[in-house]
This record gives sequence, structure tokens and C-alpha cells, in this order.
Amino acid sequence: MIDVKQLKYFVTIAEEGQITKAAQKLHIAQPPLSQQLKQLEEKLGVPLFDRKAKKMELTAPGKLFYEKAKQLLHQLDDAIAEVKEIETGATGTLAVGCVKSCFSYLAQTIRQFHEQFPNVTFHLREGDTFSICQLLQERHIDIGIVRLPIDSSHYDIIPLPSDRYVAVLPEHWALSRSSLSMRDFAEWPLLLLHRVHGAGQYERVVEECRRHGFEPNVLCECPDATILLSLVAQGMGATIVPQSTVSLFRLLGIRVLPIVDSSMKAEAAVIIDRQRYVPKSVHHFLNLLQQTVAMPIMNEKSNHV
Repeated sequence: MIDVKQLKYFVTIAEEGQITKAAQKLHIAQPPLSQQLKQLEEKLGVPLFDRKAKKMELTAPGKLFYEKAKQLLHQLDDAIAEVKEIETGATGTLAVGCVKSCFSYLAQTIRQFHEQFPNVTFHLREGDTFSICQLLQERHIDIGIVRLPIDSSHYDIIPLPSDRYVAVLPEHWALSRSSLSMRDFAEWPLLLLHRVHGAGQYERVVEECRRHGFEPNVLCECPDATILLSLVAQGMGATIVPQSTVSLFRLLGIRVLPIVDSSMKAEAAVIIDRQRYVPKSVHHFLNLLQQTVAMPIMNEKSNHV
């Protein structure tokens, strides 16, 4: 019989690519780790690694077994977490990944959650939508808060309230108007939010400019809203961002104006890996988030949305 320890050893070797590094990560000596791998291969009757290469590379059977072993270990972790929660309720760590321009959805909910569940600690991760999705797939976070669109094939998606786009200008431009039209941006350098990978807000703003008959002069594109707004404050150009993004950071040196002839809205959502067990702490957090921002309530009787 193959035991859980051997599966964990095998997965670690596959991910580290070397027996030495795997032994260090597992805090065991190299010879017994090599012996465990040998025993596993003997039980399976196939070689799992190509030992001729400089780095230990998985064979074809090894690649298949690696994917299956990871699934089994994840299922075991989920089962242990679910069993523990039957007795203990909401405890442990809640890991949340969030796009920086969506932080406004979080602050009040985190405070209220901590008041109700003081035994739960938080692990917050920040990144663009692509990196938050990666963190969720790799199980570094329990839930993600991202900007849409995304590929929904792996996730349960709970929409958050949409958010109007606004114009943000350097304060010293000293425009006398109280609002702008999209055509005003034809004359200005634009600084736009852009994902590291995939399409999102950048493409939406560019398309809106084209719909109004001009090609935008994009001076800078950046995935970080704080950097972008800081550049606007320094007079580098104007930007178009979700209104909640500006209200969250409140930088000096900028002026925020509505765009009267644009119906663009930024869409955000909570995403959950539909293959994973959803801890009670996530259900409690989402219910509080729902009360704060008027989103659909997650059904706690189900593991998924």
C-alpha cells in the first residue's frame, strides 16, 4: 500500500526538482528520502523520474501520478479541515487575495469579521487579477476579489456591485469644469491600469475612447493603482479608473471628475475554487461582505456557491 507520507515526499521532489532541495524542505535526511522514492517506484512498477537529466524530471507516468497525487493530498487537507470545523467552528487563518483597486470592498468587512470571530487571523495577498487567480489555483488563498472579466471555468463567481469610471487629473491643471466628456481625453496623455496577463480595464477604456472617435495617447500602463495615481499627482497625465479606487487612496494633488457621456462600469467579483471545500470562515466572511456591499448571500449548506 502507498501511504500519505510517500505521496507528500513524491510531490515535494517533483516540485523541487532535486532530492537535496526536497530533503531540506521536508526537514529530513537525503538517504531516507531517496529510499522512500525507490520504494514508491517499486510499488507502482514504473520509473517516476528521469535520472539522466541534470534536474530530476518526471517521466510520462510520473507526470500523471504527480497530478493525481496532488489532487489526493488536497482532498485529504479539505477533509481534515471540514472535520475539524464541525467541532471548532470558525478558527484558523482566512487567506484573502484582492486586486488593489478593489480594496474598498474589504476594510469594513474585515473589521466586523474580526469583532465576531476573534480566533480567525487574516493573511492578505495583493496582485492584479491574473496573479490573484493563480494564487487561488495554487491554494495560497481561500478566496479572491478580482476585476472582471475572467475565465470562469475554474471558479464560482459572486458578483460585487459595479463601479462607475471617473476621470482623475493633476490638481494643478486647474480646469474650471465640474465634469468631462470622453473627447477631452483626446488631448491628454493617459495613464491606464493594465493587467500583467489577459484583458480587462485597459482594453475597456481604450475601446471607449475609440467609440468616441479617437485613439488614446497612452503614456503609461501599470497594474498598480497606487503607482498610477501617484504619477497623475505628479502631473504625468490623466487616468480613468473605478471611482472606489480613488476614494480608497485619497492622494493629494489629484482632482476627480465625473465623465458625463460614458456608461463604462468596472465589474468586480469574489471568486472561489469550485473544486475545494469552502471553510466556515469563508461563509461567515462572505455573509458579512454581503451585508456591507449588497451582494448575493452564499449558501452555507453547500460547499460551493
